[in-house]
Amino acid sequence: MNIIEFYFDLGSPYSYLGFHQIQKIAAEKQAEIIWKPILLGGVFKATGNSSPMAVPTKARYSMQDLKRWSNYWNIPVQMNPHFPINTLMLMRLLTAVQLYQPERFIDVTTGLFNAMFGQPRNLNDQQEFIQVATELGLDTASVQTWLSDEKVKGQLKFLTEEAVERGVFGAPTWFVKDEMYWGVDHLHFVEMALDRE
Repeated sequence: MNIIEFYFDLGSPYSYLGFHQIQKIAAEKQAEIIWKPILLGGVFKATGNSSPMAVPTKARYSMQDLKRWSNYWNIPVQMNPHFPINTLMLMRLLTAVQLYQPERFIDVTTGLFNAMFGQPRNLNDQQEFIQVATELGLDTASVQTWLSDEKVKGQLKFLTEEAVERGVFGAPTWFVKDEMYWGVDHLHFVEMALDRE
């Protein structure tokens, strides 16, 4: 079976679109997705990159561009009014679910992405964050434990460093074999690579 590796951060609206679209591609091409949650802030720091939202003209363009892709793929997207949101706790939670409850990973990721860019919630607020986790069926005590779990912290750091070592400078980023594809506008190249396999 073909393998797609997907590096992403919940704080990236393009990762939100890519998360939904790559599942359709994987199903069509009979490929397996290896999910790689990372800290985009750590990648930016290591590579000298920054969010397009930090540059006003690029941010305005990105808003138009997101709507184009949303319409093209029929994936509803709303910019979170509380953006930017510090995703450290979100990405630790996602990493913990992947480690300890992997069968729930897709559902939880879908729910958290929805709370970011589907039906936006203020995930900077700790109470709202816990409320969303509870609505997704996660045990509050487990969530609190996971957020300070050294294994979880270590795994998130490992994947973030791995991404940087492989040349990742932003999200979403995909790999098919050792070839890297950055951004939703390159997903047709991902499809082409899968056709070659």
